Amino acid sequence: MLRGNLGAVPHTDESTHFLVWAPRAPRVEVHLLSPPERSVRLSPLKDGYFGAEVDRCPPGTRYRFRLEGQGEFADPASRRQPDGVLGPSEVTEALPARIPRSWGRGRRLEEYVIYELHVGCFSREGSFAAIVPELPRLRALGVTAVELMPVSSFPGQRNWGYDPVLPWSVAESYGGPEALKSLVTELHRHGLAAVLDVVFNHFGPEGNSLPRYGPYLRQDARSPWGDAVNLDGPGSPAVRRYFRECALRYLDEFTFDALRLDAVHALVDRSRPSFLEELQQAVERLARRRRRRLYLIAEQDSNDPRTLLPRNAGGCGLAAQWDDDFHHALHAWLTGEREGYYQDFGPAGSLARVFERGYLFTGQYSKFRGRRHGRPTRGLTPRAFVAYAQNHDQVGNRMRGERLVRLVGRRRARVAAGLVILSPFLPLLFMGEERAVGSPFLYFCDPRDSALAERIRQGRKREFRSFHWSGEPPDPCSPRTFRRSRLPPPERGIGPTERYYRALLRLRSRWGFGRAPWPLRASPPGRQEAQALFLLQGVGARMSLLIARLGEGPLPLPSWARRRCWRKILDSESEQWGGVGASGPRSLSPSSSAPPASFSEGLTFWAEGTSPS
Repeated sequence: MLRGNLGAVPHTDESTHFLVWAPRAPRVEVHLLSPPERSVRLSPLKDGYFGAEVDRCPPGTRYRFRLEGQGEFADPASRRQPDGVLGPSEVTEALPARIPRSWGRGRRLEEYVIYELHVGCFSREGSFAAIVPELPRLRALGVTAVELMPVSSFPGQRNWGYDPVLPWSVAESYGGPEALKSLVTELHRHGLAAVLDVVFNHFGPEGNSLPRYGPYLRQDARSPWGDAVNLDGPGSPAVRRYFRECALRYLDEFTFDALRLDAVHALVDRSRPSFLEELQQAVERLARRRRRRLYLIAEQDSNDPRTLLPRNAGGCGLAAQWDDDFHHALHAWLTGEREGYYQDFGPAGSLARVFERGYLFTGQYSKFRGRRHGRPTRGLTPRAFVAYAQNHDQVGNRMRGERLVRLVGRRRARVAAGLVILSPFLPLLFMGEERAVGSPFLYFCDPRDSALAERIRQGRKREFRSFHWSGEPPDPCSPRTFRRSRLPPPERGIGPTERYYRALLRLRSRWGFGRAPWPLRASPPGRQEAQALFLLQGVGARMSLLIARLGEGPLPLPSWARRRCWRKILDSESEQWGGVGASGPRSLSPSSSAPPASFSEGLTFWAEGTSPS
């Protein structure tokens, strides 16, 4: 494999080195568009690469690669696309973002409380710079990490970011690469880890010229978005290098602390070592070299713990994964929905099992999938799972983009928040939930091709069929759909919901739930359909009890909870959070003769008091 960085790398003498993989082109030139316009032939190198050192080519020079017999296209490893994905690339200096000295090596994974946001919807300006004024509020909330949905260049002016065609470049509509570096520096200055969502499992449908260069895709394997990325076929070493260098660039040059890898279950890769193993090893080498804590977090719905297990145990060694089983079990219990994939979830017992082992499905039969699903999670800790009641997928992939508070009301939304934040998992909050924002978050895009736009509309309709939702989905290509998805400006002062989230996150920090082992007990009080959940957790010498209740009335405690005295620390129905007023006892005694205590719908957090003699 050739040494040197892919793409255009400028030097101090105003020369630039170009390196591109183009095995499908017999001849490659770089067409420099900045005056004086000229073309320079690149030298053929081994393994399908072409390269050359070009004089009088300083940063700011715009260019395209001219592939003989194919045409002119943007650089696959373009650092900047000032005119969008269909325009020319631009030579850009690769100056690393500044890491404040106070940031040190960065946060430990168990300290992560992740806040996911979409740059274009988080503020009215929709830019990297507009996020910075809100960082003190997020830090005061108790957030310790901010995750950006994908920021790579995309067609048009608005997009979720999951249609990448040039994953190395940064969207100009958000402010471009330098503004992104400034944002990461500000995150670190405020004590917040920077997490970036990246998409390596497919390319978007518009503006993708990479197949002109070489076999980036394979036609004998499919992903949900079309031909699979070529990770193990002929030419795959160069494709793997392309994505590996892209990932390391965001971690090193932009100084992100973690990457969230989109849908790794869609990676078709039978090689050993796998691409994920190679990427994890490369990240570990970078972490040692830079003396920083760096993490890879996977999105995967295959319930395969081998993604997370250490390499000496046959795994890939990634730090954590998004836990859809947690979300689905919690959502189905709170809402009563049983359509689509929710048909496999619902009773409180489903959520209890997720608390005890990370996945619900560890090899059982799944009705939705029509087969056995998952593997046991032996060897993993709770810190390997990211838990959430809402995220961009689970809100935005509903037909009307309803947030949880719209589906179940504020009372049950507070129950959900408590179960997420006071869990032993890594909690993730979706932008706006801490303010009980009721506006939708919808899927949106801005394709230039009208035929593609119509295919997207029809594709969205097909996706919703298994849920049997009625009506017509909002047009994903309409500017109005995007505008409806933007957060309303924050109110002055701190509202009751935000006070509640602050209290939960203070409790999480004080009790050290990020370092907690698996819960000692997680169970409903009797039948699997019971509308209550008990969670017993132990951290050091202290024990805590979490009770989540749907419905009203007497609630018998499990026998293991009656062996201790408990004092109530937090009640989700307290008036200070906007509740109807705390109810039920202030303490629980172990007396077996006492009648069951009466609980209202809500969530309570209890600390162990004096043990009975």
